[in-house]
Amino acid sequence: MVQICCGDRTKMINPIEIRNLYFKYRGSPDYILKGVDLTVSKGEILALVGQSGSGKSTLLNIICGIIPHIRKGQIKGEVKLWGEEVKNFKIPDIAKRVGIVFQDPDTQLFSPTVEDEIAFGPENLMVERKVIEERIKKALDIVHLEDYRYENPNNLSGGQKQLVAIAAILAMESDILLLDEALAQLDDQGKERIKETILSLKEEDKTIVLVEHDLENLNIADRVLELRDGKLREYKGW
Repeated sequence: MVQICCGDRTKMINPIEIRNLYFKYRGSPDYILKGVDLTVSKGEILALVGQSGSGKSTLLNIICGIIPHIRKGQIKGEVKLWGEEVKNFKIPDIAKRVGIVFQDPDTQLFSPTVEDEIAFGPENLMVERKVIEERIKKALDIVHLEDYRYENPNNLSGGQKQLVAIAAILAMESDILLLDEALAQLDDQGKERIKETILSLKEEDKTIVLVEHDLENLNIADRVLELRDGKLREYKGW
């Protein structure tokens, strides 16, 4: 949370603030999000649950700017990162602030080696090579894939690919991390490893939003909200 002083008043700025958000995809007669309000605090782990097709992934795509910058539709309301409207950011500016890991890692991995995959984001942000090397080593250490640094991601298992995708996002060192069912393809050991990683990121005041269908993964969340009928509400079932 950031404090901005205005005369004798202090305004608190949160990593994510959403007000009265409506969204529907092109060609769809109905809104999938219908007046969503959400505030996520710095260092908070928020879990989102809900039926398939309820709009959880859509909401994450709006937070990280995929909607409306890449995927189009009709959007109304306010979506802010650190007090600034996401729609006013350019994609590289968003990438410095928020990273997203999708359920299917094959949609994110395209480099010839694990090392190249992790380095890709920082390189595009013109990070110094020495710093990139440090980030690669740190990210691989976190996900325990040091032995696969020079491997082609296509040769890895689904769970290992997901860990590479997570490592690539960690190397960006964004303040906000979005996980869209990113634990779905991991075995129990992999899930525990990533949970430990998420909790360590919380200690660094990172803000994490995770979409989950497995209720056993909600034990690391500070708060769980359910997306139902286009709106968010407190989830009572955990």
